[in-house]
Amino acid sequence: MTESVNKHPRKVLLLGSGALKIGEAGEFDYSGSQALKAMKEEGIETVLINPNIATVQTSEGFADKIYFLPVTPYFVEKVIERERPEGIMLAFGGQTALNCGVALHENGVLERYGVSVLGTPVRAIMDTEDRELFVHKLDEINVRTIRSEAVSSVSDALAAASKLGYPVIVRAAYALGGLGSGFCDNEQELVALTEKALSFSPQVLVEKSLKGWKEVEYEVVRDRFDNCITVCNMENFDPLGIHTGESIVVAPSQTLSNEDYHYLRKLAIKIVRHIGIVGECNVQYAFDPESMDYRVIEVNARLSRSSALASKATGYPLAFVAAKLGLGYGLFDLKNSVTRETSAFFEPALDYIVCKIPRWDLGKFHGVRREIGSSMKSVGEVMAIGRTFEEVIQKGLRMIGQGMHGFVGNKALSIDDLDKALSTPTDKRIFVISQAMQQGYSVERIHELTRIDRWFLYRLQNIINTSAELGGYNTPEELPAELLRQAKSQGFSDFQVGRCVLGDGMTDAEKTILDIRSMRKRLGILPVVKQIDTLAAEYPAQTNYLYLTYNGTESDIEYLHDHRSIVVLGSGAYRIGSSVEFDWCSVNALLTVKKEGNLFDIVTAQRQIGGKHNRAILGTVNGLNQPIGGNNGTVSGGDILGSIQSKLHGGNFAVHAKLEPLVLLQHLFEADFYLLPVIVEDSSGFGETFRNPFGRLSGDDVCIVSIKEVDGNALTCFRQVNPGAAVGGDAGRPGAGGVLHPGGVCGVFAVAE
Repeated sequence: MTESVNKHPRKVLLLGSGALKIGEAGEFDYSGSQALKAMKEEGIETVLINPNIATVQTSEGFADKIYFLPVTPYFVEKVIERERPEGIMLAFGGQTALNCGVALHENGVLERYGVSVLGTPVRAIMDTEDRELFVHKLDEINVRTIRSEAVSSVSDALAAASKLGYPVIVRAAYALGGLGSGFCDNEQELVALTEKALSFSPQVLVEKSLKGWKEVEYEVVRDRFDNCITVCNMENFDPLGIHTGESIVVAPSQTLSNEDYHYLRKLAIKIVRHIGIVGECNVQYAFDPESMDYRVIEVNARLSRSSALASKATGYPLAFVAAKLGLGYGLFDLKNSVTRETSAFFEPALDYIVCKIPRWDLGKFHGVRREIGSSMKSVGEVMAIGRTFEEVIQKGLRMIGQGMHGFVGNKALSIDDLDKALSTPTDKRIFVISQAMQQGYSVERIHELTRIDRWFLYRLQNIINTSAELGGYNTPEELPAELLRQAKSQGFSDFQVGRCVLGDGMTDAEKTILDIRSMRKRLGILPVVKQIDTLAAEYPAQTNYLYLTYNGTESDIEYLHDHRSIVVLGSGAYRIGSSVEFDWCSVNALLTVKKEGNLFDIVTAQRQIGGKHNRAILGTVNGLNQPIGGNNGTVSGGDILGSIQSKLHGGNFAVHAKLEPLVLLQHLFEADFYLLPVIVEDSSGFGETFRNPFGRLSGDDVCIVSIKEVDGNALTCFRQVNPGAAVGGDAGRPGAGGVLHPGGVCGVFAVAE
C-alpha cells in the first residue's frame, strides 16, 4: 500500500442500527461487521454501540468493546464521554445511525469531545437527507430532480399540491424504508398521508408524481482524492411508485440501452463528486426511456439494502472498501478482492444476471392491506444468480419460501377481477401475471395494466410457452431431450416439469421428481458450477461466490472429493420468527469449522443466494468462508443434490437454521450423505412423524439430533440439552469428538474423518 493515507485514529466508535425493523435489517449487520473487520486489520481499537444481541457484529472477536445501548444521541454521548474515541463512523448503521450522527453534530457533541466523522462529512449527509437542501444542491450543477416543495404542516402541503397539480407523492425527510410516504390523487388523501408523515418527521416533501417511469439505481464509490467508480447498476422490475425494497430488482439493468446506461452513470459520478461523498452511496433515478428524460429521486449517503445486493452480486466488498476509504485510503491503495492482486479501482463487468425478490409475511396479520407502494412492508428478500432472466426469476420465486414452485406450476390463485389485480400492485402480482398469461392475456395488454417493461414480460411469456410445450406430452419419459434442456435452462425445477406434463395426475410428486432427475442424469442434462467473475476474463477470478446453472458446458471449480468438506445449511430469507439470529448461528459454525481445518460450503435451506440466498447476511460475505455454493436449496429441483454431489460425493451436512433444513435432511440421508449432529432451535411445528431416521420431533424442547447410517446404527436423539454442552461420541460419527459452540445456542459438530 502507498502512503496516501493520513495517520489513523487510535480508537473509533461505530454506530449500529439497533433492533431489526422493516427497512433496516441484516444488511447493516453485514456492513457494520465488515467495517469492524477493516479497522481491526489496521490495528484500530473499536467501540460498537448496538443493542441487538442477535447480530454477528456483537459477537466476540469483532469489536473490542460493545455497548448494548440505544443508538440515540443521549446514550451515544455518554459512551463518547467515557471512551473518548478519536473518530466515529455513521454510514454503517442505516438511517438510525445517520440520524443520530447528525443530531450529535448539530448539538455540538462531536466538536466538544474532538470526534471526527470518518468518511462522508456530516454536511454532505445533511445535503442528501434534507429534501430542500438536496434539491438546491443538485440545482447547482443543473441536475434535474422531481418538482417538489418541502413543507412542515398540512396547510403548506395542500398549497404545494395545488401548485404542483395532482397526483403527488408525499415523502418524509430523514425516514427509513419510505416510512410515511405514498401517492395522493386528491386533497382528502393528501391530508391523511401528510398528518401521518409529520408524525415520523419534522419535514415532508410534496412531489409531482412520475408514477410509471422506470426506477434505476447506481452504487457509487468515491475516495477523498476524487477517484470515483460505479460498482453496479440495478433496475426495478416494477415501475416507479413501488419502493425498491418492495420491488423485484435485477442487476445489471436489462432494458437500458448502452447510451442510457452511460448517460446515467456519468450523472451519478457528477452528483457524488459535487455532494462530497467519501465511501459508498446509492443514486436512485426515475427514467423515461422514450425521451431519455430523468429525475434524481434520492441519494443515500450511506450503505443501504442495495449495497448488500451490489456487493454480493459483484463480489466487490463495498462495506469493507467504504470503511477503508473512510480511514483515508484511496481506491488505488486497496486490493481487488476478486483477483487479490489488482487494484480495487475498477468497475465490475458481469456475465450473469442477479435477481432480488422480496418476501412479505402479510398473511400473519388480520385485516392488513396487501397492496404495495412507496412504503416498505417486506420483511426479507432473496437473491438468485443465473445466465438468463427466465432462470433467475424462477429460482428466486422458489427461494422466498412461501410454497411457490416458480413462475408456473403453482396452485391457481382465486382472482375475481384479473384486470384490477394486474393494475393494483400487491405481494402476489407476479403470480397474477402468470395466471393472466395462461388465460391468454397478451404482453401488450399486461404492459398497459402494469406499466412493467415489455422486455421483462416477453421473458415471462417464454416460460409460459415452454410450460405449454411440456404440457403437450403425456408422460415425462416422452419429453425430447432438447425440450427438457430448454426447460432446465429457463429455471424449471423437476417438480415443475412433472406438474406441467402430468398436471393433476401427478399423485406421487416425490417419485416423479426422482424419476425426472434420473432421466436427466441419463441424458447428461446436469448443472454446472459457475464462479462469479466480474473481470471480463482479463484476470483470473478468485472469488468464493458460486452458482449453479444449466446455461453452461463446464464448471469453473474442481472439487477434491477428499471427504473433508462440510456444508452448512442456513435459514434463507428473513421472515417473522427467523432472521439474523440464524446468520449468527451459521457464521459461528463456519468460523468453528474453519478453525478445525475443514473445507466448507454454505447453502441455505429452502433456496439460494450465492450460497445463502439472503444476500444481506454476513454468512455470505466474501472471505469469511470457502466456496459459497449458489444453488437452489430445494431437493425438488435436484439442485442441492446436484450441487453437493459435485462437491462432496458422500460428504457432511451441518444445519444452522430453524425448521426448513430438516425437510431437506430426509432426502440427503437417503442419498447417502453423512449428516452431522444437529441442534434444532424450536422444533414446534413438527406435528408429523418423519420417516426414519428422523423419529418424532415435537414440543418446544431444544433437541440435538444425530442422524447417521454407519454399521446399521440409526437415530440418536437427545432432548433438553443444556446450553453450552459439548456434542460428541455417540452424537457424531464413531470416534468423532464434539466441538463446543460459542454460547451453546446452536451447536457444532463432529469433525469429519
